[in-house]
Amino acid sequence: MSIPFGALIPFVEHLGFTLEKFEGGQSELLFAPLAQHLNSFEVTHGGAVMTLLDVVMATAARSMEPDMGVVTIEMKTSFLRPAKVPAGLALRAAGQLLHRTRSMAFTDGKVFDATGQLCAHATGTFKYVARRASSAPATD
Repeated sequence: MSIPFGALIPFVEHLGFTLEKFEGGQSELLFAPLAQHLNSFEVTHGGAVMTLLDVVMATAARSMEPDMGVVTIEMKTSFLRPAKVPAGLALRAAGQLLHRTRSMAFTDGKVFDATGQLCAHATGTFKYVARRASSAPATD
C-alpha cells in the first residue's frame, strides 16, 4: 500500500488533501473543499485552511528528512481573503523550509484560491521526531 505523505494521517485522508510536490524543502498540496468543509459564509472554514497550512509546512520540513516525523511546536496564521473555491476546483498550498537545525524546522506556508490569489499565510516551527512503529492493524 502506498502512503503518499509517508505516514498514515487519517484526518488528512478525511479532508482529501493530495500531495503534489515533496522535495528539496518544498511541498505543494491540493484541497478541493466539500460542502462540509465550509463555514456559514459558504467559504472554506478557517480550521480546514489552518490544517492545510500545517500539513504543507510539515511536509516541506519532512521533504529533507523523509524517514523522520515532525510535530508542530508553534504556528502563526494570517487570513488575507476568503478561501473561495468553485465546485470542481481546488485550493493550492505551498510550503517551504526556511531554516533547520538538527532537531527543528522553521517553515513558511501559503494557500491560494483557484484564481491564484493568496488567501492565507503561516509560519510554523516543527520538531523532528523518530517515527514509532504503528500499533494499528495493517489494512489492505
